[in-house]
Amino acid sequence: MGRGRLRIYLGAAPGVGKTYAMLSEAHRRVERGTDCVVAFVEHHGRSRTEVLLHGLEQVPRRDLEYRGGVFPEMDVDAVLRRAPAVALVDELAHTNVPGSRNAKRWQDVEELLAAGIDVISTVNIQHLESLGDVVEAITGVRQRETVPDETVRRADQIELVDMSPQALRRRMAHGNIYQPDKVDAALSHHFRPGNLTALRELALLWVADRVDAYLTAYRSEHGVSRIWGSRERIVVGLTGGPEGRTLIRRAARLAEKGAGGEVLAVYIARSDGLTSASPKELAVQRTLVEDLGGTFHHVVGDDIPAALLDFARGVNATQIVLGSSRRKTWQYVLGPGVGTTVARESGPDLDVHIVTHEEVAKGRGLPVARGARLGRARIIWGWLVGVAGPAVMALLLSTVDLGLANDMLLFLTVTVAAALLGGLLPALASAAVGSLLLNYFYTPPLHHWTIANPKNIVAIAIFVGVGVSVASVVDLAARRTHQAARLRAEAEILSFLAGNVLRGESSLEELLERVRETFGMESAALLERASDVDPWTCAGRAGLGRPVERPEEADVGVPVGDHMALALSGRVLPAEDRRVLAAFGAQAAVVLDRRRLREEAERSRTLAEGNRIRTALLAAVSHDLRTPLAGIKAAVTSLRSDDVAWSEEDRAELLEGIEDGADRLDHLVGNLLDMSRLQTGTVTPLIREIDLDEVVPMALGGVPEGSADLDIPETLPMVAVDPGLLERSVANLVENAVKYSPAGRSVLVAASALADRVEVRVVDRGPGVPDEAKERIFEPFQRHGDAPRGAGVGLGLAVARGFAEAMGGTLDAEDTPGGGLTMVLTLPVAAGSAAAGLPRPEQLLNPVRPERQAT
Repeated sequence: MGRGRLRIYLGAAPGVGKTYAMLSEAHRRVERGTDCVVAFVEHHGRSRTEVLLHGLEQVPRRDLEYRGGVFPEMDVDAVLRRAPAVALVDELAHTNVPGSRNAKRWQDVEELLAAGIDVISTVNIQHLESLGDVVEAITGVRQRETVPDETVRRADQIELVDMSPQALRRRMAHGNIYQPDKVDAALSHHFRPGNLTALRELALLWVADRVDAYLTAYRSEHGVSRIWGSRERIVVGLTGGPEGRTLIRRAARLAEKGAGGEVLAVYIARSDGLTSASPKELAVQRTLVEDLGGTFHHVVGDDIPAALLDFARGVNATQIVLGSSRRKTWQYVLGPGVGTTVARESGPDLDVHIVTHEEVAKGRGLPVARGARLGRARIIWGWLVGVAGPAVMALLLSTVDLGLANDMLLFLTVTVAAALLGGLLPALASAAVGSLLLNYFYTPPLHHWTIANPKNIVAIAIFVGVGVSVASVVDLAARRTHQAARLRAEAEILSFLAGNVLRGESSLEELLERVRETFGMESAALLERASDVDPWTCAGRAGLGRPVERPEEADVGVPVGDHMALALSGRVLPAEDRRVLAAFGAQAAVVLDRRRLREEAERSRTLAEGNRIRTALLAAVSHDLRTPLAGIKAAVTSLRSDDVAWSEEDRAELLEGIEDGADRLDHLVGNLLDMSRLQTGTVTPLIREIDLDEVVPMALGGVPEGSADLDIPETLPMVAVDPGLLERSVANLVENAVKYSPAGRSVLVAASALADRVEVRVVDRGPGVPDEAKERIFEPFQRHGDAPRGAGVGLGLAVARGFAEAMGGTLDAEDTPGGGLTMVLTLPVAAGSAAAGLPRPEQLLNPVRPERQAT
């Protein structure tokens, strides 16, 4: 059975009509005869959405009890038993109630897809995990319910459901989204035009990137090389010269003229390393292009215009920006410039801009034609001099008689010139042609191919030997130069990639993408296996080419150690590149090991923290828990004693001691259990709207009467918290304040509204805490100053902060003016209250489902 297909309706904001669009699609499919069921859809009291549910089969939900409430959830088992062709699952980012099959609804959807069931779902842009910080900056509220971006990206279809801010506000004002009593607050806070516009832009850009990735994959799969100008992408060709800064700024201005413009600066390095690029200047230009929002790329290619055009077409660029040539006029005899060649071969779908700059005609540019070690132009000139030079020399010497010795020196000069220009083969040809011409024209008998004088034979032999020797030396020097240049190029590439790692681009996928891009390959993958008999697995991959499962299937496979290999597909690389690729593979293996070591270190840190907690717990149990137990046992033993006749007053005092000891035990055990829940990440807050004056007074039950004063105004907005966790946090704060307050001074518990937050301040007049210790007092098993051993195990404040953060709040310590310590507990305001919030339909109609969150 194949995997099901996922279709997602992505909303730019709440209320744009995602669920309505999903149900409309379901009706269309049912009319076509598709077996379509509603696995879970909430209409949130919207009449038009509720009407669309009629006529669709709905799978019964599963009711789960949690903290005294009953919550309906999707019954995954029932949907799997029903096995429809298509299932509708609303609110992909929803957090399930504890006790459900999975913690998140998107995990439920993954099970349905794995069972071969097609799923249609909905999600808002603000619930994407990677956009949490951006959404919080826009709305002021951190989204607690999120879905991994990769889950949404893997969807087979993503349809954006959008609406202009003005139309959405009209829908809100007409009561089509929230209940009437929530409309005014929503319009004045989350549904402000600026918020909606920013969220809309966020959704459009995210979908545009998804479409761009799909387009790139489609072009790669179908071999489309023609430019599709769906977005302005401007490639800047850099030579490493100072004019690069001018080109980058010019390209950035061009990109600003069109929405979504993108700048890609590329430096083409020849594989032979014969370039004049300044590494320092390239580093400056890289920083500049990244500061302007572009990207920097390093590509290897012998033919610079071809490599530049291949890169531009590979990224679907629409424009290329090049600088006017730095070569002087006479240097054009070596071949056309890069700009001329690129403009001629770019075709009608790629615009080329030639930008003037201050370096025009001030230095040597780079010829387009490249041959072997000495370059095509030098080789051609070498063959011309080596073959035609002796004939021209013979023609000139036919008019004068300089003697055989001088004639041989002149012919030897031509041979040396051919060697200097073209290397070994042109020099050998020159020596051969020259010796034949010397024999024919200048050694008796003239105009015959014979030599009468043996001395002339020796002279011609010496001539040939000198010519061959000079040619060999020149060729050797050229090969050594080529090797040195090749090593320089390798060092430049390795330095570039090492710089990427030092700059923080240390993920395996980023490194593989750099390797793939540098050598112009379609894909790059790092494969590994545990032993020689185990199958290969992919540790990391970059590119859109065909997936490679074994090194033998790749165009280039480089072993890395005994059980790892770097596999590249796209084209066959020369053998001399394997040394550099081996270095890349070793670096990729190091990055992979580093990633695994970080994960192992994180697990070790967690284990070490757990061991520290357990050690501190044993210390607490050994003393702090035994002290009240000893008191309780002594009191019980006294009461059971038959030797003493206890009065009613004595009996009441002993019973009170037992009760006090039991209360202390209950408090200590409660804090220990709460700290354990926080450390293991099992604190699951059940967030709902509540007034502070319903919770805070209950938190004062553990302190003596009159030791704390309350100041909770009735006009405060409601807060979105878990009442149980809030009560426990405030109780710990008040108990701690009362413990350190001087006799006769009561603790003040006051609350006030502040923008989109509510602050609860617990003020005492005790000795206070130094600034350097204000954070340390919130760590587990920390007691400040000379607190007696019986004062507790030092968990109260740690538990209070953990619970506060689990509810989306904060807890900090401040100095009390005049002396003492003030604990400031900041809580989020409920949706629809007088402060800003992000109201969601499920918050307004039902309590928000708790989310599993470790603190």
